[in-house]
Amino acid sequence: MRVNQQIRSPEVRLIDEDGQQVGVVATRKALGLAEERGFDLVEISPNAEPPVCRLMNYGKFQFDLNKKKAVQKKKQKLIHIKEVKFR
Repeated sequence: MRVNQQIRSPEVRLIDEDGQQVGVVATRKALGLAEERGFDLVEISPNAEPPVCRLMNYGKFQFDLNKKKAVQKKKQKLIHIKEVKFR
């Protein structure tokens, strides 16, 4: 996932922090808007034309993602096969 200055596209489809679509804007303008509001510009869908980017707190996003992975890992049950021998 590309964040802030790593985004290479000249234009992006911007979604604000509330989930409202702003529209297609220049990447520099989107970065300025993100900095002004105190958020990061995160590329959500790089394969779209133009790429879809969202204003969000990237650190919190990463934390929540790691937390979800930990919960999923915790829910997994290991299957132990027991062997019974008859004589």
